Amino acid sequence: MEMERAASGRRMSTPAGLDRSLRLHPPAKINLILKIFHLLPNGYHALWSLMQTVGVTDDLVVRVTDAFEGIRLTCSDEALAAPADNAVCRAADLVLRRAGLAVGVELHLTKRIPVAAGLGGGSSDAAATIAGLNHLLELHWTTGEMAALGQAIGSDVPFFLDAPTAIVQGWGEQVTPRTLDGVRWVALVNPGFPIPTGRAYGRLAESGRLAESGRTAAAAGEPVESSLPDRLRELERAPSMSWRRLIECLENDFESALFGDYPELADIKQTLLRAGAEGALLSGSGATVFGVFPDRHGAARAAEAFADRPGCRVWIAPSLQHGLRHGLAASTSAAST
Repeated sequence: MEMERAASGRRMSTPAGLDRSLRLHPPAKINLILKIFHLLPNGYHALWSLMQTVGVTDDLVVRVTDAFEGIRLTCSDEALAAPADNAVCRAADLVLRRAGLAVGVELHLTKRIPVAAGLGGGSSDAAATIAGLNHLLELHWTTGEMAALGQAIGSDVPFFLDAPTAIVQGWGEQVTPRTLDGVRWVALVNPGFPIPTGRAYGRLAESGRLAESGRTAAAAGEPVESSLPDRLRELERAPSMSWRRLIECLENDFESALFGDYPELADIKQTLLRAGAEGALLSGSGATVFGVFPDRHGAARAAEAFADRPGCRVWIAPSLQHGLRHGLAASTSAAST
């Protein structure tokens, strides 16, 4: 598929013979803590979350060339093959418009992260596209500049530009990187059905379980952070944290709103805990549930418990200790002709 684009503003000249490419592996994320508060004027909800990337990844090849103008896409998922529906195309279009460049961008996306699963796959793909084009086109944008651009695509995009570990606040635009000591393995279990984000937030609102203290703080004109429990304030102040301490704090406000409608999710969580998970939780607004294990063997053994469940997809992967910048440094290559 191809998207033709007319750059707004001043067009910058491009070097003759431009032909560069790189391969990136946009990762999934899990929400180790997710608190949802009141509705903001922009239509998003205020939130407080601790996010962590894990080694379940898509595969993205980005190529820039002066051989044509516009954006071309191939995608392994037919449902995402239309440029208007694909986050990488929208991200590339924003970059070229913002930079005022008329060049060709070729994108090859292999999807492995499930869609509408609470794992942030589309936002991760968009963040990788923005960072990759910034690198290939030598735009020299800061992380903050890239994040500001990515917010138009998804609230999780700024996180993926600062990953692997961060506290995320506001509606996703406030990202504070943190260090999480050591590595844990996770078993991610997707029940085989999506939960649209809009439906999840609707059920949360209908349930009356939106964080009451957050609504009170908003009514009083105070920041949501002022209403956080002491255990989360302690995490917020700490530049680094241990997995042992963090596992004691696992929490997701969506669980109480969604488990009644989707009892399969509660059952997956209990199965992971019975299989030896140190902790288990719904990720984001679902539908993926993850369990945290001290080693690969434990995660693999837990995955076997879902082998006979129709529709279930299971991955095991480590928590990541590097973000997109590390991937960019390792993956730049000359484009094949």
